[in-house]
Amino acid sequence: MIQRNDLPPLLTGMMATLVGVGLARFAYTPLIPILVLQGWFDASAAIYLGAANLLGYLLGALMAHRLSERFGARQLLAFCFISIALSFFASATPGSFAWFFFWRLLAGITGAILVVVGPSLALTRAPIARRPVVGPLVFCGIGLGALLSATLLPLLIQYDLMWSWLTLGVLSLLAGFICDQGLARLPPAATIAAANGTGGGAPVLSIAIILVMLAYAMDAAGFIPHTVFWVDYLAREQGQTSSAAAAQWAMFGAGAIIGPLAAGLLVSRLGWHRSLATGYLIKCLAIALPLFASGLLSNSVSSFLVGAMVPGLVALTSGRLAELGGPAEHKRLWGYATAAFAVLQAASGYAMSGLYALLGSYQPLFALGSALLGLGLLLIIFSGRFQPAASPRSL
Repeated sequence: MIQRNDLPPLLTGMMATLVGVGLARFAYTPLIPILVLQGWFDASAAIYLGAANLLGYLLGALMAHRLSERFGARQLLAFCFISIALSFFASATPGSFAWFFFWRLLAGITGAILVVVGPSLALTRAPIARRPVVGPLVFCGIGLGALLSATLLPLLIQYDLMWSWLTLGVLSLLAGFICDQGLARLPPAATIAAANGTGGGAPVLSIAIILVMLAYAMDAAGFIPHTVFWVDYLAREQGQTSSAAAAQWAMFGAGAIIGPLAAGLLVSRLGWHRSLATGYLIKCLAIALPLFASGLLSNSVSSFLVGAMVPGLVALTSGRLAELGGPAEHKRLWGYATAAFAVLQAASGYAMSGLYALLGSYQPLFALGSALLGLGLLLIIFSGRFQPAASPRSL
């Protein structure tokens, strides 16, 4: 159960993930077929603009830890929220590919910084006893952002695409204000460190940690078909209406809200390692489902389960790294993991965009994505063999 003292770290982390991924990235997915249909860009250009965000995510993940140490978390997060809002406002009218590429790239850079710094602040500033609750819940913001974009954008598009972009910008600013209120109420880092009995120290990249990070990179590469191409696949390859395809994206968003909650329940019963392996198995099967069935039920199950496991695996990976490396070094380790994630995400985004341009079909991409998640599952299972006898610092 959420306690009153949980609210500052929850608001800080949840608003960061809501805007950093839920809006800055996932809100673009349901807009792709509309951008194509209204003639802003052709299909190939629209998809490459989605990949520009992935490239930005890589750059932001590499810079996040160093920037947060140099400028301070509160100032850095405020800059990121404002930058993402500006990226939406700047996209409200048709423009050149280079113009949109720049703003999608900037949204990716600042979105990654939000995802690295915000959840890490939430986890490390929460007392040890509350971390299994706070850690997974901050990633509900991803699903909330996807659900907001799936429900609001189809209504706004009926009037003008401009209103969709402007609404996303306003939501980003509102979320930034709420995050700042949470940040202002966080306990000082020194107070938490003393209460928890934790200190600094260099993070140890054990074999188990490296394998978990490699698996996380496989997840990044494998979920591209659902998070970038899913709505366009449903609308143009399956022949669904824009509203029907958007409804599936809403199902994805609903799953993404439930995912971190389910992750928390799994951890309480199975522990971090077994819960993480279970999550990879579920996501592997859900990504493969469109290869075998294309009806309303199968699409809905695939949308919901992949949606649930997008933030679910993020939360489980974050918690597992904190378990293996210690919460005091979580931000650094989480930055490394996010950078590995971003490298494979960007590479996969561009590679799969190229494969689609070559093959003219999304179906092979689902097979490739499922195979990559299967590889990630094997890495997680193997990492359990290197489980230390006792974690460096307890969660």
